[in-house]
Amino acid sequence: MTIPSDEKSRSPADRKEEGPGEKITPDLPVRMNLEQIIDLTGQLEHLNELIMLHLRKHGGFSCTESYFVTVQPVLDMLEVEIRYRYRPGMTPQQITLIVQDWIDLEIALLKKER
Repeated sequence: MTIPSDEKSRSPADRKEEGPGEKITPDLPVRMNLEQIIDLTGQLEHLNELIMLHLRKHGGFSCTESYFVTVQPVLDMLEVEIRYRYRPGMTPQQITLIVQDWIDLEIALLKKER
């Protein structure tokens, strides 16, 4: 197991053992774009549900430009949330929870507005 430098000072009992595919890297979201993070977390369908609710709320879209005018702010807010809540050493599962929680909250808010 490779231990990032910020974890070397912690005792072995304090370190979480890594499972397959759960390599802990201190700069995971920093070097990834939103698409890669969504792929990592497996939240594409969940995010699509949120996007579809936003599109319905705004009356659909008539062209690519109107689609992006509606969708881009949602993606930007998600990216800000990930970067705000991310901490070095988080596992992919912890990042998944950040994405999943944010999407759930946004869906709940949109449904409440109906």
